[in-house]
Amino acid sequence: MTFLEVALQIATIIMSVVLVVLILLQVRGQGLGSLIGGEAGAGGRTRRGLERTVFQITIVLSAVFFVICIFSAVASRA
Repeated sequence: MTFLEVALQIATIIMSVVLVVLILLQVRGQGLGSLIGGEAGAGGRTRRGLERTVFQITIVLSAVFFVICIFSAVASRA
């Protein structure tokens, strides 16, 4: 195993933990109630302030996670 492969694996683990935490922060205020009829108007609300920032960071980090996974797969084949 090369240094690059180990670094990519460590980066993948760190990114996955950070993404799980960010996703759990977003879901904490929402439940499955809107799927079965509870809180009928809550599905279309807009994100503001910190909630919007966390949402945007989650999108960027998920794209970075995807790229790291692709690089890791390519590095392991070489």
